Amino acid sequence: MTAFFALATSLLWGLADFGGGLLTRRNPALTVVVVSQTIAAAVLGVLVAATGGWSEAGPRLWFAVAAGLAGPVAMLCFYEALARGPMGVVSPLATLGVAVPLGVGLVLGERPGIVQAAGIAVAVTGVVLAGGPQLRGAAVQRRTIWLALVAALGFGTVFALIAQASSTVTGLFLALFVQRVTNVAAGGAALYVSVRRGGTALPESGFAWAALPALAFVGLADVAANGTYSVAAQHGPVTVAAVLASLYPVVTALAARGFLSERLRAVQAAGAGLALVGTLLLATG
Repeated sequence: MTAFFALATSLLWGLADFGGGLLTRRNPALTVVVVSQTIAAAVLGVLVAATGGWSEAGPRLWFAVAAGLAGPVAMLCFYEALARGPMGVVSPLATLGVAVPLGVGLVLGERPGIVQAAGIAVAVTGVVLAGGPQLRGAAVQRRTIWLALVAALGFGTVFALIAQASSTVTGLFLALFVQRVTNVAAGGAALYVSVRRGGTALPESGFAWAALPALAFVGLADVAANGTYSVAAQHGPVTVAAVLASLYPVVTALAARGFLSERLRAVQAAGAGLALVGTLLLATG
């Protein structure tokens, strides 16, 4: 069950990142985040009301609030790093966030076996290579590297926090709702500040209503990924769930190959293969 839900997380996050990347080519990144998360919050609000999730309110929701604050910060740092430096450097660095939930699992006493430890090492290496690391070229600004590392820390923190935010299905709906409301509040505040400083909230052509279904998909896929990861982490070792859930860059690269006909570099193809090998070792270990 852990492997199934963790791999579902990678699929959902990978597709959400792919869709979000396409949308941010024509719309400000903050606007994409706020609108997509608002749609997700609205859908989750209906689910919470329908399932009576409010009865699950308790101290655990503070984990959801913290995850809701960490998420937008990580995303903004990630986008800023992509704007400043090559994706071949930024993307692999951002995937290092898997170290956070791995560390949490080890602190909590989890000790993977030899096969699983080998699977973790192979899969993490594959994920980094799948981002297409830039091994040659001009030096990257130190600020870009720091932004990418802050993004990695933020993504990993969301992994760790959302796994602790609930222990039941109805509680999970409530936790995800609180997380998304916090996302919208934090992202909306950042968007307001950006506009006040001369930034734009909409493209010159205005809001593209035709993009609304795509925005809804990005928001709902992202929230579903958080949900499947929480289930995976609760039903098995966090060390395994975190690594399998971090395979989303492979999904994004394959989606770009399938829908945009982008050719995978040799290092990306090798990374995808290693990630698959690591997945098999984790699943059989």
